[in-house]
Amino acid sequence: MPHFLKTTDADFDSRFTQILGLKREDSPDVDAAVAAIIDDVRRRGDAAVIELTAKFDRLELRPDTLAFTEAEIEAEIARVPEAEREALELAAERIRAYHVRQMPEDALWTDPTGAELGWRWTPVSAAGLYVPGGLASYPSSVLMNAIPAKVAGVERLVVACPTPGGAVNPLVLLAARIAGVDKVYRVGGAQAIAALAYGTATIHPVDKITGPGNAFVAAAKRRVFGKVGIDMIAGPSEILCIADHTANPEWVAIDLLSQAEHDQSAQALLLTPDADLAARVVAEIEKRLETLERREIAGASWRDYGTVIVTRDLAEAARLSDRVAPEHLELCVADPDALAAEIHHAGAIFLGSWTPEAIGDYVGGPNHVLPTARSARFSSGLSVLDFLKRTTLAKMSMNSLAAIGPSAETLAKSESLQAHGLSVRARLDALNATK
Repeated sequence: MPHFLKTTDADFDSRFTQILGLKREDSPDVDAAVAAIIDDVRRRGDAAVIELTAKFDRLELRPDTLAFTEAEIEAEIARVPEAEREALELAAERIRAYHVRQMPEDALWTDPTGAELGWRWTPVSAAGLYVPGGLASYPSSVLMNAIPAKVAGVERLVVACPTPGGAVNPLVLLAARIAGVDKVYRVGGAQAIAALAYGTATIHPVDKITGPGNAFVAAAKRRVFGKVGIDMIAGPSEILCIADHTANPEWVAIDLLSQAEHDQSAQALLLTPDADLAARVVAEIEKRLETLERREIAGASWRDYGTVIVTRDLAEAARLSDRVAPEHLELCVADPDALAAEIHHAGAIFLGSWTPEAIGDYVGGPNHVLPTARSARFSSGLSVLDFLKRTTLAKMSMNSLAAIGPSAETLAKSESLQAHGLSVRARLDALNATK
């Protein structure tokens, strides 16, 4: 049974704090193993990647078969049914249209001293996208990672996607083709992250790695950060729904299960001031779990981490939601816009009962790569900005240097950085000599 809380209960604060602190994923001691894998790939390159792929994915490769050929891709995507192809193309169109609007503008201006100041945005040169294989092989994630990179102007874009036992998801390859990916490698795990970060004879290194993965992938991303950029360390999925008396309990129940079915460690939370609605949603969830295809996974998630909180009102629900800082936040209330104005921390907000979170996973337009584990308190979902760098620009004139240079010299002296001050003083002296 899920956790049931009422904010009027005397022990509510302690129980809610305990729920916030639940460790929702297995924590095997993978760091040492990952460190060894990364070191092996750095030393032996392709040979290490090939051996590790045979060991973990039961797939024998050679350097010339690490990546799919164009002919292989064509053959695989030819298997995709037309309806699924059209759905992917619609999703790609909407994702691209949304992310184009995120492109920032360069700026340049002259300040009152005559100095020219500004910034410009440029893309990373190469990005590597990790796409899980096997049961967790999601073509939608290819679109969500690759399209913002292409919109940003990334020149070289590659995908690493394991194919355990040689099993290929043709939808993943089609999504890569639609999104403009240059190459798809059939390798995964920590060895794929190491290869993307440090490079091998066959796999050229990239500047940034994005995309979800298991504990080994997450640990590898942590270890290579600094050598390359990463998007985030993603944890188990989560959804929080704030609902009032206008909500459809069946819809809310299905929406909560839509994230619970991802992973046994996923978390679904319902916050509502309507105790009757809460009971009806729970009953509907139990009913749905009898027939849901992934009922074992969703049932374990709901049993261990599902949470129902009856609040005094919607304002209190909003405050509690901010403490959770959920990855996905649904507002199934009469006035979702007004309630959204009270929310400060959420990866993505879905406004109104006609906006199921699943729309955001596929065709809404906004990115579905979102901060988890309360990190929405300080971070954002994947965007075009993740593939761009801002470079500041400054150009002093003689007059502007004369106006602000002495202050720079003073501050340099206060920090005992003599050469800093001298670099300014030399120019000021040259200016004074011309007068």
